[in-house]
Amino acid sequence: MQSGISASQELVSQFNSLLDTPSSFGLLVTISKEELHPLKLLTSSSPGASFASNVDSLLTPNIKSNEALYIILRRYSEAPAFVAVTYVPDTAPVRQKMLFASTRLTLVRELGTEHFRETIFATTAAELTPAGFDKHDAHTALDAPLTEEEKSLGEVKRAEQEAGSGTGVREIHLSKNLNMPISDDALEALQQFASESRQLVMLKINVETESVQLVPDNSNPSSISELVQTISSTEPRFTFYRFTHSHGGETSSPVLFVYTCPVTPGTRSIKARMIYPLMKRAVLTAAETEAGIKVDKKFEVEDPSEITDASVLGELHPHVEVKKGFSRPKRPGR
Repeated sequence: MQSGISASQELVSQFNSLLDTPSSFGLLVTISKEELHPLKLLTSSSPGASFASNVDSLLTPNIKSNEALYIILRRYSEAPAFVAVTYVPDTAPVRQKMLFASTRLTLVRELGTEHFRETIFATTAAELTPAGFDKHDAHTALDAPLTEEEKSLGEVKRAEQEAGSGTGVREIHLSKNLNMPISDDALEALQQFASESRQLVMLKINVETESVQLVPDNSNPSSISELVQTISSTEPRFTFYRFTHSHGGETSSPVLFVYTCPVTPGTRSIKARMIYPLMKRAVLTAAETEAGIKVDKKFEVEDPSEITDASVLGELHPHVEVKKGFSRPKRPGR
C-alpha cells in the first residue's frame, strides 16, 4: 500500500544539508499537509562521538510513545552511510499509523535510495536504543548475505517467472492519499467470486513490495471444516468464502471474510505484524469497490482452527430467546 504523499522542498534541502555536513547525525521527518516535512536536524556536539552515544543523547529524547516518526541516521563511515527508520508505535492514532506505514517507501525513493544502506521498521522505543540496534544487527547477521551475482540471478529468475505467468500489478485508489498495488490475477479472482463463478479466494501480502497477491488454490470446500483445512496454518491469509448451508429449513449463501494470522516464526516480524492489519481494511475496500463484493460476516483469528462450524453458525444465526409474557395469577375462587 502506497500513499500519494511527496517530499517537501524543505525536506530535500535539509537532507542535502545532512549529506554535506559530517557532524550532522540525523534528521527527524513527519507528515504534515500531505507532504513529508523535516522536524529536526540532529547535530552532534562531539564530532568523534560513537553511533550509540549519539542515539542516547540525540535520538532518545525525541521519541514519543504515541507519535509516529521517520528517522534518518548517519550510521556508516562509507556510502551508503544512512539508515531510514520508520517508527510507528502501537499507541499512535490509527490514521497516522496507516499514513506512515504506507509512505515509508516514498521517503527513501524521493530522497534517493542510493543514500540508504537499509531500512528499519520499529514499533517500540526500545528498538531505537543502542541495545535495540545491536539486536537488529544480530538478527540481520543470521541471514546469509547473497553475492551480487546471486542477487542478479534472483532478479532475472523473478522477472522470467512474472513474464511467463503474465501477471501484472495495478494500483487501486482507495482514498485521497492511499493506493494499494494488487496483482491482476487477484483482482480477476475477486471479480469471479462476485459473479459466483468461484466460491473461494485467498489473498496474501508480499511484505517486501507491499502488494496483494492471489494464493493459487483450486479447492472447493463444502463446509467450514474443509475451509479450515485449506487455509495456511503458518502464514497470514485474507480469505473470501461463500458459505452455502441450510439452517432452520432454509438455504443461504452468505459471504464470509476470514483474516488469519498464525503466530509462527514467519509472522513474528514487526513488518508483517504491521502490514497485514493495515492491509486488511484496504483489501476489504478493494473487494467492495472493484469487484462489488458485499461481506456478510467478518472473522479475525490467529489460527484457522479457531474457526469452527459452531462459531460461524452462531454468528450467522444467533440464538434469540423468546421471553414469555407475564401471566397474571387467577383470583381465588374463580
